[in-house]
Amino acid sequence: MTARIIDGKILSEKLRATVAESVVAFVGATGAAPGLAVVLVGDDPASAVYVASKGRQTVAAGMRSYEHRLPADTAESDLLALIARLNADDAVDGILVQLPLPRHLDTGRVVAAIDPRKDVDGLHVENAGRLASGQPGLVPCTPYGAMIMLDSVLDRLAGLDAVVVGRSTLVGRPMAQLLLRADCTVTIAHSRTRDLAAVCRRADILVAAVGRPKMIAGDWIKPGATVIDVGINRVPAPEKGEGKTRLVGDVDFDTAVAVAGAITPVPGGVGLMTVATLLANTLIAAHRRRGLAAPPVFAELDRRLFG
Repeated sequence: MTARIIDGKILSEKLRATVAESVVAFVGATGAAPGLAVVLVGDDPASAVYVASKGRQTVAAGMRSYEHRLPADTAESDLLALIARLNADDAVDGILVQLPLPRHLDTGRVVAAIDPRKDVDGLHVENAGRLASGQPGLVPCTPYGAMIMLDSVLDRLAGLDAVVVGRSTLVGRPMAQLLLRADCTVTIAHSRTRDLAAVCRRADILVAAVGRPKMIAGDWIKPGATVIDVGINRVPAPEKGEGKTRLVGDVDFDTAVAVAGAITPVPGGVGLMTVATLLANTLIAAHRRRGLAAPPVFAELDRRLFG
């Protein structure tokens, strides 16, 4: 048996097209396009590439893109002042501060300063609380994208055993909350979990989000399970030449693909969905800020996933 590959390229392109269509309707109803502001502090090359990609895709979807690049030594008071201005700017519907921040900045304080209605990364404690209590809010992009990927291959999530390996506030915890909302039986596993391999083997849905390359081997996976690999790890690739690297996930793809029923690849999987769901969150935030119902396609997705 060879697993079905859950293609992030195809799914992200479909989601971006859906967002673009919905933006046209939004502009027709309100006279203005949704706006996304992205703040980058410092000159980390990977973050800079990621921010540039977000800007291009925002514009391609018909939305306004506002990019703010600040030097690495920016004072926290100056960053908080910028966020306050973006909170007050009616042209801005979504605010994303690119993480990680330089070490002298308090990430918690910065995230808490963002208007929860514009928190398209879904990290504000108010949005986390709304997710935990089943109330409408903005959901972290990567877990949201992972749920869309699950929906693409599973007819029904309710009643399935789901194991999330990783307990970060960015992925692990919100992923578990979303799976609970979908009526899965959820276990959060982590570095202190006893017999982690056995815990993983009982999962119908296995989500790997630990940041350890190829940690989860094929013999940790229940035959036929759906595997969502959130990990993006850069490892040496001497076969490409001296000093070269390649990307791998938290799952050992070569052994897992022979056991799983469906699996996301790395690269080409969950990572591509993250920017697409960021655009979707910005569009949803724009609707809510104006007292409008979410676009029908997203309301239907919520009904399908969460009943």
